[in-house]
Amino acid sequence: MDDTPGDGSDPRPTPESPGRTDRVGGASIDRQILALAVPALGALVAEPLFVLVDSAMVGRLGTAELAGLSLSSTLLTTVVGVFVFLAYATTAATARRVGAGDRAGAVAAGVDGMWLALLLGALSAGAALLAAPWVVAALGAPETVVPHAVAYLRASAAGLPGMLVVLAATGTLRGLLDTRTPFVVAVAGALANIGLNFILIYGAGLGVAGSGFGTAIAQTSMGLALAWTVLRGARSLGVSLRPHGAGIWASAAQGLPLMVRTLTLRAAILVTVAVATSLGTVVLAAHQVVTAMWSLAAFGLDALAIAGQALVGRGLGAGDLATVRAVMRRSLQWGVAAGAGLGVLFAAGGWFLAPLFTGDDDVRLAAAVGLAVAGACLPVAGWVFVLDGVLIGAGDGRYLAWAGVVTLVVYVPLAMAVGAWAPGGAVGTAWLWATFGGAFMLARAVTTGLRARGETWMVPGAAR
Repeated sequence: MDDTPGDGSDPRPTPESPGRTDRVGGASIDRQILALAVPALGALVAEPLFVLVDSAMVGRLGTAELAGLSLSSTLLTTVVGVFVFLAYATTAATARRVGAGDRAGAVAAGVDGMWLALLLGALSAGAALLAAPWVVAALGAPETVVPHAVAYLRASAAGLPGMLVVLAATGTLRGLLDTRTPFVVAVAGALANIGLNFILIYGAGLGVAGSGFGTAIAQTSMGLALAWTVLRGARSLGVSLRPHGAGIWASAAQGLPLMVRTLTLRAAILVTVAVATSLGTVVLAAHQVVTAMWSLAAFGLDALAIAGQALVGRGLGAGDLATVRAVMRRSLQWGVAAGAGLGVLFAAGGWFLAPLFTGDDDVRLAAAVGLAVAGACLPVAGWVFVLDGVLIGAGDGRYLAWAGVVTLVVYVPLAMAVGAWAPGGAVGTAWLWATFGGAFMLARAVTTGLRARGETWMVPGAAR
């Protein structure tokens, strides 16, 4: 396959035929969704696979090490998650320009997004190195957990610029309807991460820090590979590769509402891990196992959201509102069905999955119970993730920001109540995940569902 975006031999839809020749609804929409979602799945699960591999390997070092990884990996993914707008906003903007027939403009927006990502990544890496001990202590980590959490966070900080470039480059390629290139790079990165972690954790005896170094090296390599692909396509279209202040500022401005929305989501996750910490080391370690599996499922469901996001953006750019509605409807049906299937796997497989991460009997029991509760919540999560992606594809970031604030206000008191009244162990883990996977996701479903019932989100410039 030619990695150059927009290569004429690519059988996927082009700007000259942005879906208008396709039949609206039914098998045609399903084919378009799956053609984008299946390879997107491989790219999306790369990050949770990194965490899963880290959890499985570090878990063999001991409960304190696994608990330390739980804290530090949550902090790391929070930093990356705050800037996920680099992918989402770029996908939406690029897809709308593709739908309008402006492929060069679409790629130019992607180049500016990557420069912004590199700048934000460098600043984030410096902050993580300096603030690691303070942040870990602020979350109330037990004394035995603190050194492991700090070691992982500092070791993995060097990979932050690469992680953010991965987001921006992947968003550009998704908007160009290329989800296969990120898939290939993600698979290579995941395999490299496994080998690096094994060598650095066990061979070099670096322990938790070795896991962080392995992740940093793998993520940096992925960023370089994806950036090269986008820049190669830019050169073929005559797009400048130099940073442009106006373009970088426009990328930041477009992403600001999505950043607020993401901050509310990450705040909810941090509140959840803080509650898990207050319930004891067993709950915190079990929470890491459930979180790793939930992330894997969430990113898998988000593959459908990415497909819907790209197709909605393209449809709005082309003024094809009938296709936009059809894509939203079919994507939601796929999301709920996939969530239900994954939920059954969680509930039935938790007792077999938990021993892969830890040899502690109490942690295994708590993790298995937590996985069963999380599985029951996944159908609603499938709806939430897909509809969130559809609204992002429409550029409805301002509404999503306000909805995120409302949802967080609803969730925090419920999470605090669990921290105050729930016991430790398996029961505490069950209450924690019933609150996060159930109440929090239901609140998100209500706020996004109300928006989708109307048509304001499809009107260019409305509520933006």
